[in-house]
Amino acid sequence: MGYTCFETTESEGVAHVSLCRPDEFNTMTPEFWRELPEIIGELSDSGRARVVVLSSTGKHFCAGMDLAVFTGGSGAGVTAETITETGRQRAALRYNVLHLQDALSSLERARMPVLAAIQGGCVGGAVDMVTAADCRYTSADAWFCIQEINIGMTADVGTLQRLPKLIPEGVARELAYTGRRMDAQRAAELGLVNEVFDDHETLLEGVHEIAAEIASKSPLAVHGTKATINYSRDHSVEDSLAYVAAWQTGMFQPDDTMESFRAKAEGRAPVFDDLGPLHKGL
Repeated sequence: MGYTCFETTESEGVAHVSLCRPDEFNTMTPEFWRELPEIIGELSDSGRARVVVLSSTGKHFCAGMDLAVFTGGSGAGVTAETITETGRQRAALRYNVLHLQDALSSLERARMPVLAAIQGGCVGGAVDMVTAADCRYTSADAWFCIQEINIGMTADVGTLQRLPKLIPEGVARELAYTGRRMDAQRAAELGLVNEVFDDHETLLEGVHEIAAEIASKSPLAVHGTKATINYSRDHSVEDSLAYVAAWQTGMFQPDDTMESFRAKAEGRAPVFDDLGPLHKGL
């Protein structure tokens, strides 16, 4: 299926999802907010891919929200412009914001890890997006900016909720209050970024190598690991231990573990089944 804002490829368990509007700095148009959750949701539900690499094209990773989202609706199916009564209009706008939030949360909900490969500017809504990914990698020229404060608004699509759990809260607050840029090296020092590569080409090569390594592991074990880490981030240690105990009771089966042992004994790479498709609504 063709998309306006993304190009997608799949190879050996790795799905590559790339923003493809470099001349417009890959701004987040109304189509973006429909296409991203559709792409990620389909990959997750199908169970074909074991890792997603989220990258971009051109000088900048993403310049954030496109003006059309502010002036023409977000694609949420709720158009506050057609409602004249103030309370109902505000209620409709709330659902538009929830729609935008949910689109980016699709990265977090996906059954497989999402690795973000970032070059150049990562601005405004793009910061919301990459903080929902599992891991972030950059080229040396990358920088981050919580742009919303610079245009007189509060960031509302995930940055303020996720960033303080990825870097020291005081630093996150400073960036959110000032709208200053944070370069790739500083982001790596703070732990927001796993690794900084020399340029865009080596960035993509390096991230695909990491993705291939993840794809070689048991997809079920990786899925359980992601689910457990996400749960533990938002819950107490005690609750998180109970969660993983329940997860293991239901999801841990010996097949993949035995395949790992056999492969090691036979001096070969293990072969694991894909997660398999979900049949929602049945």
